[in-house]
Amino acid sequence: MSSEASFFGLAGRKALIVGGGQGMGESSALFLARAGCDVALVDVVPERADAVGGRIAALDRRGLTIAGDVLDDAQVPRIVAEAEDKLGGLDVMVSIVGAAAWGSLLDTTADVWDQQMRLNLRYFFLVAQQVARSLIRRRQPGAIVGIASVDGQRSSPMRGAYGAAKAGLISLVQTMAVEWAPHSIRVNAIAPGHIVTPRLYDTPQRAEAYAASLIPMRARGTPDDIGQAALFLASDMARYVTGTTLDVDGGLLAANLFPRGLPGANQG
Repeated sequence: MSSEASFFGLAGRKALIVGGGQGMGESSALFLARAGCDVALVDVVPERADAVGGRIAALDRRGLTIAGDVLDDAQVPRIVAEAEDKLGGLDVMVSIVGAAAWGSLLDTTADVWDQQMRLNLRYFFLVAQQVARSLIRRRQPGAIVGIASVDGQRSSPMRGAYGAAKAGLISLVQTMAVEWAPHSIRVNAIAPGHIVTPRLYDTPQRAEAYAASLIPMRARGTPDDIGQAALFLASDMARYVTGTTLDVDGGLLAANLFPRGLPGANQG
């Protein structure tokens, strides 16, 4: 057992990463694997997950691909059951799926509203519910980590539906944490600020200086910043942490600054 695995208490545990084929999901999967987890990677593009699985295998851990779309309600029970079956159980779930639709509330259609709720909140409820049922059935303690946003904790001009969905996720995490605490299931969220991901900006060179200028730490975050937060919340280092939202934003929320005019400023 590596000292890192021993330190986090995750050696031999089984983790399901939703959206594990790139960006913050990929980073979360790799950090958990380095800490001793076997990992099932869910992605709508199996080739992406396969590539990450190869990197996990190089760490002498199992990295398995599960092709599926968690935005399709009917697929969620199958995805969780397949992960449990292939890994021989589940201990951890980390969900890294979400994106913002831009537009004023006056121009937001019912279809866009529903799409934002499905993409940023509904699927997380359904996946976490299935994982919790699995853990309770097996009388197994576990950790669930969702992806929120700083936009769920303040007004979010030009992406109001996204902010509302993320605010809902933060509230949902708190309720899950309270309801499932008697079963030794911890539930927490990560709220990214400006994180550089493959989906971030259409023109990152033009946006770089402006985005960084809004952040007290004067730099945008990386997927590894989120991956390390996910590792902490999933691990025994956070054994007494549940129902909380961990801001990973370089001080952006504390400064109360708004990233106006930056399409895709937060894809978490």
